This record gives sequence, C-alpha cells and structure tokens, in this order.
Amino acid sequence: MIIATLDANVLYSAALRDFLLRIASQKVFSPRWTLEIHDEWVRSLLRDRAELSKNRILRTRDLMFRAMPDALVTGHEWLIPNLTLPDPNDRHVLAAAIQSRSDFLVTFNLSDFPKSLLTPYGIDPVDPDTFILELLSQNEDGVLEALIRLQLSLKNPPRTLKEVILHLETCGLPRTSSALRSRIL
Repeated sequence: MIIATLDANVLYSAALRDFLLRIASQKVFSPRWTLEIHDEWVRSLLRDRAELSKNRILRTRDLMFRAMPDALVTGHEWLIPNLTLPDPNDRHVLAAAIQSRSDFLVTFNLSDFPKSLLTPYGIDPVDPDTFILELLSQNEDGVLEALIRLQLSLKNPPRTLKEVILHLETCGLPRTSSALRSRIL
C-alpha cells in the first residue's frame, strides 16, 4: 500500500481533501498527518474564510480522525531538530513522513521540500496533481469509484461528474481533471 503524508496546504481545500480521503477509503493509498498539520490547515481556513464556522471545521477534522485512525503520526518529534529544509517550520511534516515511512510527501510547496533532501529517506515530494495521477495509473478503478462517491455525496447543491471534475481542476488538479474527463465523460 502506498503511504503518503499530506501537508496542511493539501488539506485546506474541502474538495481536494474530500477527494483524497475518498481515494484513501477505497484503499488506494494510506494517508498520514499529525496534529500540527491539522492545526495548520484549520488555522489557515479560519483566518482566510471568516464565513466558515469554527465548530464545523473542527467537526470535519474530528471526522477525519475517526474515519482514518491509522493516519495520525506520533513519536516523530525527536527527528525534527536534525532535519534541514529551506523553511525550518516545515521540518515537522518531513519528520512525520520519515516516522510513518511514507512513500510520498504531498504538498503544493515543492520548493519547501527539495527532492535532494527527501530522497535519502526514500520519500518522493509531489504535488497533489502528480500524486493523484500516479494513483490513477496504479488503481484506476479505485480512483474512479472515489470520484463517483464524491459526486454522489454532493447534495446541496448536487453536481454532475463534469462539474465535480471542473471544480477539482480549479483546486490545483489540471492534469488529473483532464485524465478523469478522458476516462468518464
């Protein structure tokens, strides 16, 4: 099973977060995160989206913990002081990836996680678009089932598969969206 540590910026977008968790629920990959990663995306959402309810965001986080209890990484803190990254504040993410033996560290900020610094740990830094394309190539049925389940879960308002794919494109998944369109529409 592919193991991937998800950076806070990947969990920030509700649509991307939901799609990734639905892919994980299809046993296509196993996500990893820490309390600090969750604190970061929650703080950012509360700062940027004043119209969102803090209780609703915290409920989402808690549902993620319940749905994926094995995703929470602990015991990684001892690694942090010995890690070097362009932004020292990101060392906790790499420490979690090392501790959990992740294959991938999924982030929009690839410049903060240079491949040369992650390769010695056997971790490949990738953006979400590249990551989901990789998952699609390895388990097309699982990713497509996750997409369909995502579309069926949207009730207010309901959305077509075409609309869901278009929305994922705006969330930073242009190549994935193109690949999904070619397979479904």
